[in-house]
Amino acid sequence: MSQQPTLRRPDEGRTIAVVGDVYRFLATGDDTDGKYALWEAIVLPGGGPPPHVHGREQEGFVVLEGEITFQIGDRRVVAGPGMFANMPVGTPHSFKNETDRPAKMLITVAPAGVEQMFFEVGTAVPTGTTTAAPPTKTEIEKLLEVAPRYGLEILVPHHD
Repeated sequence: MSQQPTLRRPDEGRTIAVVGDVYRFLATGDDTDGKYALWEAIVLPGGGPPPHVHGREQEGFVVLEGEITFQIGDRRVVAGPGMFANMPVGTPHSFKNETDRPAKMLITVAPAGVEQMFFEVGTAVPTGTTTAAPPTKTEIEKLLEVAPRYGLEILVPHHD
């Protein structure tokens, strides 16, 4: 058994800013033999990814603080602290913070792998960072370019 237990204190974990949100990685595929990845997401007001579909992994969410609005296909669900949601493979979904205060979630994917996309697209920030710059056009273009390699389809209205 080569896998060692992983322990992360609240002030530990690789932290990156991705399209306007801050992700602190608690477990990556490297820690879990590829079985799952888990991260804490700080979603700033107006933050959250565009609608997308995962071709490989289930994605689960637990809202810890604040309020997140999930769009699941045609369904809109406003979720507060303690609310859990799981998106099976192939489910079109997005989430957004429609309030004026930051929200915090735990996000898990199984199997792991898609976290590597965030490392490729995002910007490393110091652990403890709670704000991120709004997404730039360059960052969004990079995400759109990289996502398909990770089995991720981003459902974005195409316009120049």
